[in-house]
Amino acid sequence: MSYDLVIFDNDGVLVDSEPLSNTILAAYLTELGHPTSYEDSVRDYMGAAVHRVHDLVLERSGRKLPEDFDETLHARVFAAFERELEAVDGVTEVLGKLVADGVAYCVASSGSHERIRVGHRRTGLDLWFPDEIIFSAQDVGRGKPAPDLFLHAAARMGVAPERCVVVEDSALGVAAAIAAGMDVYGYTAMTPATGLTGATGYFEAMAELPALLVRR
Repeated sequence: MSYDLVIFDNDGVLVDSEPLSNTILAAYLTELGHPTSYEDSVRDYMGAAVHRVHDLVLERSGRKLPEDFDETLHARVFAAFERELEAVDGVTEVLGKLVADGVAYCVASSGSHERIRVGHRRTGLDLWFPDEIIFSAQDVGRGKPAPDLFLHAAARMGVAPERCVVVEDSALGVAAAIAAGMDVYGYTAMTPATGLTGATGYFEAMAELPALLVRR
């Protein structure tokens, strides 16, 4: 493998959390008087930090979400994670291949550090991701599609952006990677390639990823 750093998104790429979290988010927004379907949630919020939810709801309705919105949402999501969350099929094999080949990797997620850690403990991925290679939008203030998070991760890992490759499953994440000047491979398990415009390439199963991480 010829990239110096592989940057993984978390939700939907390492842990199969998007169906759970978007179901809960859609139901909670609807409960608060902002009718939202699961499909709406995936379209508008998948891959985004929670501030995007606040921004879009205010823009569309003129009303702010409750002050305890984040706390309540996270409590509901974390409870579901503890009951049901699983690692994405094949991802530990990919991580094992990276370790064997001596390729550095990290995670850069729009989710909070707590959200990442809850999911990793539940799925056993905490064995692969110590604190020093976990980066969150909390660290930079602006989430995807801004490039800040990926640039921050690269800088902290000591790798130039052009030597990094990002693994993403959302349009916002692909846009952020492109803005950061990084190659990006789109995982199409939930979002088709047509929804991940501009990616360097696409794959639908984790077993396909190692072959893509060799520069052409």
